[in-house]
Amino acid sequence: MDDVIIIGGSFAGLAGALQLGRARRKVTVLDTGLPRNRFAGHSHGLLGHDHKPPLDILAEARQQLARYPAIKLVSARADGVSGALDDFKVLTSDGESLRARRVILSYGVVDQMPDVPGYAESWGTSIVPCPYCDGFEVAGRHWGLVWSGPQSHNQVRLFHDWTDKLTLFADGHDIPPDIQADLARRNVPVVDGRIVEIAHHKGHIATVNLDTGRKVAVDILFANPRNKPSASLHELLGLATVATPAGIALKVDERRQTSMPGIYAAGDLTTPFLPSVTQASSQGAMAGIFAQQSMVV
Repeated sequence: MDDVIIIGGSFAGLAGALQLGRARRKVTVLDTGLPRNRFAGHSHGLLGHDHKPPLDILAEARQQLARYPAIKLVSARADGVSGALDDFKVLTSDGESLRARRVILSYGVVDQMPDVPGYAESWGTSIVPCPYCDGFEVAGRHWGLVWSGPQSHNQVRLFHDWTDKLTLFADGHDIPPDIQADLARRNVPVVDGRIVEIAHHKGHIATVNLDTGRKVAVDILFANPRNKPSASLHELLGLATVATPAGIALKVDERRQTSMPGIYAAGDLTTPFLPSVTQASSQGAMAGIFAQQSMVV
């Protein structure tokens, strides 16, 4: 029996494994090799790894974990989790049944691309979700923002730290009059019409084509599509969730434990606001530490 099985081997999962391995706890990490940020050319804001390709950072992390004999990395999907505290069972896509005293869920989320030609192809380059991840590289240039709800108004205010030239795309939504008045006061133009195509170019530049026939070119387009967990294990376990503007997140306590004793969670799966590699790594490390501490006699 393992001490901990970690489901999801991106930044959160590997950070948890590192802490457990250093505590000499036996841990197995199951991973499908599809991290959320694989579409990004570079990862920003991670201390010591700024502007490195995220897949390179993960590859280096896996190499470093090889020095810990208690850590086992397995390329497989977890198809089921059952059991209870001190005796969980995890069924893998290879048909193997694993047992562990604790489980950490770090399988992340999947961004749901709208059915707009060019959108998915632009994701991670011409279309990005986070100013902290990509804003510095395009600071002072013409930004576009796709309205997705009241949180977009907060983004308008936030973006002024990076640029004074911002265009808001209503994308078929009715923006409340008081917010429209505030946008006008801030000299932020609102473009009506629904987005029907994204014509992406080399680098960040994108042209937004609207059903009104208008075409608007921006140097970077920020958007926050809805997302969903990349697996349904939390549903099988009946874990508590919280609603977020983009979807759902697993509910965890101050020790990263979910509503089921012995099941911990970390990373984008639990982050309702501005997910990042830094947050995922920190949460994963804490989940590993708290899982280890819960087994101390």
